[in-house]
Amino acid sequence: MSEKSFLSVRGLSHTYHTKSGETPALSDINFTLSPGEFAAIVGPSGCGKSTLLELIAGLIPVRKGEISYPACETFPTIGYMLQKDHLLEYRTIYKNIILGLEIQHRLTKDNIHYVTRLMKQYGIYDFASSYPGELSGGMRQRAALIRTLAIRPDFLLLDEPFSALDYQTRLDVSDDIVNIIRKQEITALLVTHDLSEAISTADRVIIFTKRPGHIRSAIPIDFGTTEKLSGRKARLHPKFQNYFDQIWKELKSDE
Repeated sequence: MSEKSFLSVRGLSHTYHTKSGETPALSDINFTLSPGEFAAIVGPSGCGKSTLLELIAGLIPVRKGEISYPACETFPTIGYMLQKDHLLEYRTIYKNIILGLEIQHRLTKDNIHYVTRLMKQYGIYDFASSYPGELSGGMRQRAALIRTLAIRPDFLLLDEPFSALDYQTRLDVSDDIVNIIRKQEITALLVTHDLSEAISTADRVIIFTKRPGHIRSAIPIDFGTTEKLSGRKARLHPKFQNYFDQIWKELKSDE
């Protein structure tokens, strides 16, 4: 018997209602994610990619369609990383990282030990007493990820979390963050406008049409290695350009 899907999205559509009228955002979205899979969504601006994440996160009520978790006995814990790190400038890095645990009344010895281990493992521990304004953009994003991981999410939603960084930092941080996610064996869904980022980080790239967003196709990414390549190595692999051209062609065919 095949393994149950971690996430199942079926017949999902969404329309925004305003005083000026209705704006369809998503139309009949259908896809699944396997446990531990890292998928990326690409598509034109305004095609509903971020709306999909908000629906999955429960920030927007589902009015048409269904989102379920067949492999989960209970509703999974969901972590959400946004474009901005949203660190509170008046709290130290450590205090920012434990904020979610404080809110959920889960600041136990075990969770504090877990946070400390993550901070040491990923180069943030020495900045525990620093304030966000004293850190680089890349270090802030690492802190934001550890804050998200502190609640031990089963599922991670990433809405262009690297877009505010310069190119060099973006490569370094995206590699680090994807490695962290894979080591933690968390199922993840990334929204990005960067095709190279999608190809070099994801197990599968899901391509959206223009608004209202609909899935045009989904392309598995396989570089023929037993372990996932780093983002830098993936970009140098002979198959990389073929994947890029294939996805670019799909996106351009919608114009």
